[in-house]
Order: sequence, then structure tokens, then C-alpha cells
Amino acid sequence: MSGHSKWATTKHKKAAADAKRSTLFSKLARQITVAAKVGGDPNPENNASLAAAVERAKAQSMPKDKIKTAIDKAFGAGKDASSYEEVVYEGYGPCGVAVYCEALTDNRNRTAADVRACFTHAGGNLGTSGSVAFQFERKGEIIVEKVIKGEGKKDPDRENAVDEDEFMMVVAEAGGEDYEDAGDEWVVSTAASDLMAVKKALEEQGIEVKGAELTMEPTTPQAVTVDEARKVMRLVDKLEELEDLQGVYHTMDLTDEIIEALDE
Repeated sequence: MSGHSKWATTKHKKAAADAKRSTLFSKLARQITVAAKVGGDPNPENNASLAAAVERAKAQSMPKDKIKTAIDKAFGAGKDASSYEEVVYEGYGPCGVAVYCEALTDNRNRTAADVRACFTHAGGNLGTSGSVAFQFERKGEIIVEKVIKGEGKKDPDRENAVDEDEFMMVVAEAGGEDYEDAGDEWVVSTAASDLMAVKKALEEQGIEVKGAELTMEPTTPQAVTVDEARKVMRLVDKLEELEDLQGVYHTMDLTDEIIEALDE
């Protein structure tokens, strides 16, 4: 376990920015609806995919009534019951960086046109199914805030909030594969099928979890320059603004210098 990766750092900084977008709750609601429908059970305790979707929604402060409404839609309860399908779009952005997009849509033609337009305007190309998927691996991610507990309250300590050696042992015992230092957070990675089990094990050890979700990680990150990274991130930002898209992943290897430049 290394604890040193900047992939999660930038990813979760962007996630915080995403929370300001008006489409966020709509995206989360779709995820919950589909997870409930595919799992065939409205109870998160019996439906691992739904549990992960609900956890992600809670981490973004989505109201309980909106979560319930999204679950109800999966079984035809409530008004405006909708049927979404999962669609994956793959392609290459500027500089040949692979981009993998996950969508939940009720209109394939509309979504495909919107995604194609984003790629075209950015100087990229939308590819065929499987053209870049082999460059990614499905993983689970668990977000843990760096805090220490003392006298019944949580005190932030950004210098040494968590004893890293002790935390590493807890992660290993819980079944986590690795962890990453993302500034104010630890990001624990797991096998996709182990996400909720590891989350539960961490909580049983007294670790407070901020969120848990499934993601796609690049198997072989691609080296890029600052200018190339900026071009690719413009495409990623445009794709993330599409309401139908739930996740946008790329293969850029983001170094400390590139991250600092992107933050400016």
C-alpha cells in the first residue's frame, strides 16, 4: 500500500466542484433508480448496487425524500416513473488520451448526439464499443476524512490527522486493496465487488466514512504536458455538464506540477 497517488486528488477536487452544478441531484437520482431496478430490491441492505448509489447521494447531501422518490420510480411507484438504460461511450480526446463515459439515459439518440458534439468540438473522436474500455478497471472507492477524535468531538489536524501506519493496517484488515493520500481525505480502493463489505468493516473499526462509490481507474496512465492536460480537462468538463452522463474517466497521468497548473 502506497498512500501516494494524485489521481484521486484531482478527481475528488472536481467532485466538490460538481456539487455546485444544478444537475447533480438529477444524476444521483438516476443512479439510484437504475440500481434499485437492476437489483430488484428497494432495500439497500439487500441490494449492494443500490446501497452504493444511496451512499454516494448521502455524501452529496441529497435529501432523504429525493432518495425515496428515486427508489420508488424503479418499481413504478410515484409519479413520472421513468425507465433509464445504461450506455457507455468511448473515445479519444485531445493528444490521444482515452476517455470513458457512463450514461443513464431515456433517449439514446439525444445522448449520443450530445456526447459526439463534445468530442468533436474538443478535437477528439468518439469511438466504437470496446475501443478504450480495456485501458480501465472497475474499482470501489471509499472516502475517509482526515480527522482525529478527542473528548467527544472531531478535531481537524491536517498535519498528522491519522496515524498512517495504523490506518494502513486497518485498511488491510478491512479487505481494502490500497489507499491514497488526497489532501484532506484518504481514498481507500477496493475490488468492485468488495466495496460495501470494506466500508462496513472500516466503520466497525471506528473509521468515519464520507462516501463510497464505484469508479473506473486507468490501468496504464498516460503522460501528458500541462497544455495537453488543459485541453483534455476542457473536454471532461463539457461531458460532465451533460445531465445524462454519470461518470467521465480519462487515462491522464496527473503529476503534482500538472495538478498545480490546473488549479491556477
